Amino acid sequence: MESKKKGEGKEAMKRTVPIWVTYVLILASIACIAFGICRGEVDTVLKKAINICMECIGLG
Repeated sequence: MESKKKGEGKEAMKRTVPIWVTYVLILASIACIAFGICRGEVDTVLKKAINICMECIGLG
């Protein structure tokens, strides 16, 4: 039985998206979240989340 070295399986997995695209998307999502917080959307989102959970569980 052959022993596999650490990281040997990673050779088959190639990155298809450049790393900078990942960072740009993360920064854009953080900016959108911050913009929503500044607009006061937190209460609206929380109310909608509570309503959806109550409907799905059937408590309301």
